Amino acid sequence: MKVRRLKSKEEIIAYLGDHKEDMQQYEQRVLEIAQAVRTQGDEALFEFTRRFDGAAINRNNFLVSEEEIDEAYELVDDDYIFALRKAIDNIDFFHGKQLKNTWMEPEENGNILGQMLRPLERVGIYVPGGTAAYPSSVLMNAIPAQVAGVQEIAMVSPPDANGKMNPHTLVAAAELGLTEIYKMGGAQAVFALAWGTDLIKKVDLISGPGNIYVTLAKKMVYGDVNIDMLAGPSEILIVADRSADPAYLAADMMSQAEHDVLARSILVTDNEALLNEVEKEIEKQLPHLSRRNIIEKALADYGAMILVDDINEACRVANLVAPEHLELMVDKPFEILSRIRNAGAIFMGSNTPEPVGDYLAGPNHILPTGGTARFYSPVTVDTFMKVSSIIYYSREGLEEDVDDIIKLAEVEGLTAHANSLRVRKDKLNG
Repeated sequence: MKVRRLKSKEEIIAYLGDHKEDMQQYEQRVLEIAQAVRTQGDEALFEFTRRFDGAAINRNNFLVSEEEIDEAYELVDDDYIFALRKAIDNIDFFHGKQLKNTWMEPEENGNILGQMLRPLERVGIYVPGGTAAYPSSVLMNAIPAQVAGVQEIAMVSPPDANGKMNPHTLVAAAELGLTEIYKMGGAQAVFALAWGTDLIKKVDLISGPGNIYVTLAKKMVYGDVNIDMLAGPSEILIVADRSADPAYLAADMMSQAEHDVLARSILVTDNEALLNEVEKEIEKQLPHLSRRNIIEKALADYGAMILVDDINEACRVANLVAPEHLELMVDKPFEILSRIRNAGAIFMGSNTPEPVGDYLAGPNHILPTGGTARFYSPVTVDTFMKVSSIIYYSREGLEEDVDDIIKLAEVEGLTAHANSLRVRKDKLNG
């Protein structure tokens, strides 16, 4: 199939701009859901679950039971559990390297300055579900929270029409020791976590990707609680030179396109012949993929192949796009790594396709999208922690600085600020 081809910077900028959806059609519906959850609480959650998921959820089966966990283990195979535990080990190890410590630094005059790090007390993690299974989202949300030291983790995920949660998702949660698991999804789950209901205690932060309704709900509750980020459709940008295998490039483009009809798959190269070969490979591989229709539409509407003069220019295009996933499919990827400024995650070389990061390598797969990698970072242990500054002044330290503090307060016209120092100065001099 043909994927649009771009050459100029103007064409690229126009292409990036055509991903903006009209949010008004969604915002009004999300506001209605918010109002219902505020006024009707748990009953609104049960009604929306019946309406959107076709499941009869009530107070008796809202929380996943131990019996359901046991049943889930019976429905998954040993190979899955082996792979899951390997992923858990890798993700835990990687995020353990991110953990920071409280620190305090004494000065010669006796002052002490520092930072006290504390985990959030309670967080909510959103795991997409229903007809699909996303156990990897359980791991990528819960593990960094656990490494940070969060004591309470409430997980939400929509059930299927039978009122059951996907067994692979449940086993992933069980392997991490999660026990507070609610059968709900959509915007209503976000509002319940943020504001609390009779059955759900409110959280301090909500983490995890979802559809447009979930994203808009997270945007609405930000300020009442913290959120990880506002995630949009998935995206990949591949920088490739003549050494790249077109079969790999085609496969990797389609691996992102299958997420969503709105997903972006972008190939940037200085080799025009490679573009033609990749298109042939897409045609060859596409018929064998289960989500062919989604892939086809995503590539047709939002896929792009960009021809540049050289790899330096390819890196400039990558920085302009600031992609969620960036693959450097070049002969010597580490030689151009320093030229990359904006990307959520960077995959180096032909043996590192994006799915290794989605599932097993260890870094988090919850990444900034839609160009926000220019100023935002992946979910990390820091997402689930907060910092308090520590300030201790000795008598000597205050004597050294008191006049300067008074001067700065007076310049700002804050006489009470200055007075709080002046009364101390008078005591010190007395």
